[in-house]
Amino acid sequence: MNYPCLVLDHDDTVVNSTATIHYASFLAFLKQVRPDAPHYSIDDYFRKNFDPGLFAFFREELGFTDDEMDEEFRFWQEFVRTRVPKAYDGIREILRRHRANGGVIAVVSHSTKESIERDYRANELPMPDLIFGWEQPEERRKPHPWPLDEIMRRFRFRPEQLLMVDDLKAGYDMCRVCGVPFAAAGWANNVPEIEQFMRRNCNWYFKTVKELDEFLQKENG
Repeated sequence: MNYPCLVLDHDDTVVNSTATIHYASFLAFLKQVRPDAPHYSIDDYFRKNFDPGLFAFFREELGFTDDEMDEEFRFWQEFVRTRVPKAYDGIREILRRHRANGGVIAVVSHSTKESIERDYRANELPMPDLIFGWEQPEERRKPHPWPLDEIMRRFRFRPEQLLMVDDLKAGYDMCRVCGVPFAAAGWANNVPEIEQFMRRNCNWYFKTVKELDEFLQKENG
């Protein structure tokens, strides 16, 4: 296989979670702590998540205090706890084939390991070999390169043996530092600025899961 290790983001790459869960959680929390804030459409939310990222958006644009940041995290976790996102059609087949061929599956995400494992079980996906989620200290979360370095160290992979699939700039930034090939997942949104950036800068851009599947069948057999 050209890419024996698939490194996957979780939200909006493997599962359809922003449109069905995270955006609704954001609106509910914002109404509670900033009732006079302007309305953010789902495309606005995707844009903020893409750049500068939700942490910076909450801090710098919405002005959340430390206590509000902690409260937002608890609110979001409770929201997620009672709602399970659905895996995109075709993802299960990709992951099962990769595992059957002896490949490694790793997840690098800003969701927690607990919720990622729950979503994999609920969607009958093969459990990842490694998961690096939000529970990691900040310096070990993407876009910091530590997760990719750790995957390569544990499995003795070279950078070119990994393929990261992610919908956000943080994943791209991490791969650029490590020299890891990056495939942009474009199936979660239709925001032109995001697609233009990803097409211009990433190794590959896939608008559908089927396009990714066809690429992997060609590259990995």
